[in-house]
Amino acid sequence: MLKKGSKLNSILTGTCPKCQNESMYLDKNPLHLNNILKMNENCSHCGLHYQLEPSFFFGAMYVSYGLNVAIGVAAFITSFFIFHSGLKVAFIVIIAALIISFPFVLRWSRNIYINMFVTYDPKTNKK
Repeated sequence: MLKKGSKLNSILTGTCPKCQNESMYLDKNPLHLNNILKMNENCSHCGLHYQLEPSFFFGAMYVSYGLNVAIGVAAFITSFFIFHSGLKVAFIVIIAALIISFPFVLRWSRNIYINMFVTYDPKTNKK
C-alpha cells in the first residue's frame, strides 16, 4: 500500500512525487509550525521544481477545504451518533478536531495537489 511509486506513499510521506526519494519540505515534522510551509526549491535527486508555476499551491486551498469538511463530518458523526452527545458538544468536537488536524491537513493538501499534476517516474531512480 505504501510502496514506492504509489501516490499514497508520496502524499503521506511528503516526498517528491516524481522520484519519491526526498522530502519536499525543509523540516519533515509538520508540528514545527514555524517551518510548516517551508519547502525545498527543487528535488536534489531528480531536479523537479516543486513550484510548477507562480502561486501554484494556491490551488491546494480547495483540497484543504475538502479535507476539512471530511474531518468535520467525521467528527460530527462520531460525537453525535456514536457517543450520543448534544449538538453543542458535537460542534466543540468539530472545532477541536479541525484545530488538532490543522498542520497535517495543510501539508496533506499540498501533497495531494502536487500529486494531481506530477506522476511517479521509475526512470529517475535508475541513475
